Amino acid sequence: MSNKCEICGKGSMTGHSVSHSNIKTNRVTKPNLQRVKAVVNGEAVRVRVCTRCIRSGAVDKRSR
Repeated sequence: MSNKCEICGKGSMTGHSVSHSNIKTNRVTKPNLQRVKAVVNGEAVRVRVCTRCIRSGAVDKRSR
């Protein structure tokens, strides 16, 4: 299961954790994905979407 939003495609990002002594170690930041039941093509489907898409209204959560 990939760490990608099914609406916008937002995925994991890599970078460095920097300590007080300026030593850099690798780190991964993951998107805040939630499993929600959304209406896609007229039917209710479970999708993994980021909270930004849920807040902006890109996901139609109306249940029928």
